[in-house]
Amino acid sequence: MRWMGHPNYERDELLGLCEGLARRIREAVRPHLGLASSRGITGHGACGDSTFSIDEVAEGILEECISGDDRIAYYSEDRGLVGGTEARVLLIVDPIDGTRPAAAGLEACCVSVAAARYHPQELPRPCMGDVFLGYILEIKGDGAFWAVRGQGAHWLEGGEEREPRITPHRDLSTLFWTIGFRGRPALPTVLVLGELIDLSSVDGALFDLGSATYGITRLITGQLHAYVDVGDRMRRDFPAVEEEFRRVGHGHVLNNCSYDLAAANLIAREVGLQVSDAYGRPGDDYPLLGSGTANQLSCIVSVDPFLQEQLLELVERGMRRLGEHYGGA
Repeated sequence: MRWMGHPNYERDELLGLCEGLARRIREAVRPHLGLASSRGITGHGACGDSTFSIDEVAEGILEECISGDDRIAYYSEDRGLVGGTEARVLLIVDPIDGTRPAAAGLEACCVSVAAARYHPQELPRPCMGDVFLGYILEIKGDGAFWAVRGQGAHWLEGGEEREPRITPHRDLSTLFWTIGFRGRPALPTVLVLGELIDLSSVDGALFDLGSATYGITRLITGQLHAYVDVGDRMRRDFPAVEEEFRRVGHGHVLNNCSYDLAAANLIAREVGLQVSDAYGRPGDDYPLLGSGTANQLSCIVSVDPFLQEQLLELVERGMRRLGEHYGGA
């Protein structure tokens, strides 16, 4: 059976390609986890974020694996868009989502691969809603997560299929959650999320894991209840905050882009999690290609519809506090 009518790939071939690519990257990166040499800054990626030495290892394997296949274009954090006019599949790849944890030798790092149909000469350009396959592989651990649009999601541990451990949770005071924080200025972020930080500080817990992909998949494993990233909404709603972003980001605005969330977004939806941007919208219209501020996106994921509503209401109150401090929506 051809992949959702795709003329060039069968389903198992494309899934196998994504899995094989992720495993090749993991194999190359694992020996570098936690090494001091992995923390060297070698430049800046297409988005403006710092490129670490360990990123170069992963990006080199990505380029090696995909080169020579004219059917595929890929878009990654450090290389941007790579591929010719003959490509019909677009891979959105973050070879290491969680570079800093990887450089420190921590568990919170993954390979993220998403696939969307692609016609380089056609408009509109592909968006998050066009992703039809997502594959995530832990680098230090042995977990894998994958999904096909409309066909559900899978979690494997050590090659064995696991049942998702998603449990409804509605009490903000006992919330275990993680935050999108890298590159976001501290004061504006705490103005928006300080209420939730205080509510969950004692009986719950806040973790800065340094990886959106790893954080969101922890909701599937039952370890966390929510992932909250409001960075892009802060910048969009209050232009005065952008100066703070550029100060923290060494001249760049650093928020989540498509390569951070394309695979995790699809997998989270297919497994039954609640997913939206920080406005409460599905986020399907965010573009897959491009590294400017227009291509960035916020994200809130939770285990329960009522919890999602509570988080969005809390964000609205936080945005009002941010407006009172910075002014000028």
